[in-house]
Amino acid sequence: MKILLAVDGSTYTKKMLAYLTTHDEVFSGAKEVTLLTVQSPLPSRARAAVGKEIADGYYADEAEKITAPVVKFLQRHGMNPKVIHKVGSAGEMIAKAAEAGKFDLVMMGSHGHSALGNLVMGSVATRVLAHCQVPVLLVR
Repeated sequence: MKILLAVDGSTYTKKMLAYLTTHDEVFSGAKEVTLLTVQSPLPSRARAAVGKEIADGYYADEAEKITAPVVKFLQRHGMNPKVIHKVGSAGEMIAKAAEAGKFDLVMMGSHGHSALGNLVMGSVATRVLAHCQVPVLLVR
């Protein structure tokens, strides 16, 4: 099974990882795991002021802060994940990566906002569900 794990470093990511590693009956067989983290783009003026090289370094550093502990955790559980980081709108980038990579499943933690919270703040999970053609497992 080819699984895309959308990670953001939150406690919801930790819950999703715990679910993945404790439910072998659901995820039996060979697991090919890829981590994806998406960084919000810097404002265009800030990006122009610091330059492409510094902005790209910032994105890479932020992605590493999020993915390094997850990689360590998964390696302790016998998985050797690939790591991808993107810049853009998280919901759309996760959906695009899932389809482009021909994944069997997208897993992500969900903050579980109320309907009003989703209306006001939006929801990455809602966007992924709306745009993704790959099955999505939300862990809350």
